[in-house]
Amino acid sequence: MTERPPQHTPNRQLAALIAEAGFSNAGLARRVDQLGIEHGLDLRYDKTSVTRWLRGQQPRGTTPALIAEVFTRRLGRRLSAQDLGLDACAPVYAGLEFAATPTEAVDIVSGLWRKDSGSHAELRKIAFTPAGLVVPSRDWLIGRADDRVARGDPGTDGSARVPAQGRISVPRQRQTDRVDRIQGGRVTSGDIAALRSVGELFRALDHAYGGGHARQALVRYLEHECEPMLRGTYGEATGRRLFAAAADLTRLAGWTSYDIAAHGLAQRYFVQALRLAQAAGDRPYGSYVLVTMSRQAVYLGHGREAVQLARVAQQGIGGSAPPAVQALLHCAEARGHGLLGEVRACTAALARAERALETARPGDETPYWARFFDEAQLADELAHCHRDLQQYRAASQHAERSLQLRSAGFARSRLFCRVVLATARLGLGELEQACTLGAEAALQASEMRSVRAHEYVREFERRLEPYRDAAAVRGYRDRVAALG
Repeated sequence: MTERPPQHTPNRQLAALIAEAGFSNAGLARRVDQLGIEHGLDLRYDKTSVTRWLRGQQPRGTTPALIAEVFTRRLGRRLSAQDLGLDACAPVYAGLEFAATPTEAVDIVSGLWRKDSGSHAELRKIAFTPAGLVVPSRDWLIGRADDRVARGDPGTDGSARVPAQGRISVPRQRQTDRVDRIQGGRVTSGDIAALRSVGELFRALDHAYGGGHARQALVRYLEHECEPMLRGTYGEATGRRLFAAAADLTRLAGWTSYDIAAHGLAQRYFVQALRLAQAAGDRPYGSYVLVTMSRQAVYLGHGREAVQLARVAQQGIGGSAPPAVQALLHCAEARGHGLLGEVRACTAALARAERALETARPGDETPYWARFFDEAQLADELAHCHRDLQQYRAASQHAERSLQLRSAGFARSRLFCRVVLATARLGLGELEQACTLGAEAALQASEMRSVRAHEYVREFERRLEPYRDAAAVRGYRDRVAALG
């Protein structure tokens, strides 16, 4: 017996919106493909694809969310996949959009946590996309703190239920358990203090052992502990503090993802941390998230985007920030200019950073997240910039100073600085010293779960290639080979 093709019900909701937007079938397909590119996806839809959707066929994977975003941009109002008559999903790309409301922000970021916790190997393959930086940074700059973040008692307004748009497919028992946790009650100051303490713990582990050491444990903590709080019950003041703590942990999840080269995933975490910071009403922390995004852009070779992100951060908080924060923002801009080889702009940004830090006083109320930015960190920034500008004498001097001042707990930062020093020594023709420093860094990297640490060492080794026959280089390679 010949099987009949499945029968679909025509999608009248989608047809009405296509007419309202003035799209042709080919035009809609083209826009979906273009949006996919923004999010690192290679989609190849055409007018025939849209015809099938109109006949009732459901597109798979991330496509329903992408189609909804296309209509949202065109019509100027927020539309979901359900509004288009399409099956909602937790899109793989979720996180690059800047949510319209705190509730939507929680839906997006919690979906990201759950997806990462369940199948992180898939997410690690998502590409970083420079185009995905533009809209979130713009929306943060022109936006303001949300008018209301408080949530009432569970069951009185439905706010404690799990929105369908934020779900991914999980077993029924797990869904029941999750709803029970989410409806668990009122968020207390103790809960938020616990979030802060956990952040300090994971931050210390990251500094000492690399992002890969405990990243998955952090993501699971966000899924199982932070999400129920965000969907719990709290007033305005507690809610702002809760969103601030969630922003910090989400940025840290992005930072550890960045350290293991899961760059598309890291980018999504950073964007969502930025949105959570807005819900918290914490503009300075939002600027710090933008600086983090700028750092990643530098690492990936996107100097212009790095400069723009740093400038948005500066513009977003004005000139009233504490000295350490101002220095941090100016150094982020300098790193972008250094990557681009823009000597004058880089030097000017570094000078602004130095002047800012010189005004720091012991009584300054520096935010906890900026306290790492001290003389050791400034010297590190100067060393990196001078290295990029091939000013090796200055790079060497600043790297040495940073290593003298930096505490042992910042093991990965010390490794990076040691590689910068080795590169500077190599640039000055001091091959034997360069190889000794490089071998020390390679040993440190072998003890860390940090792709960035290993990449720093590999980049140094590429610089050694012209000297591969020298005795010092052969000795370096022998020492490194013994580590394996």
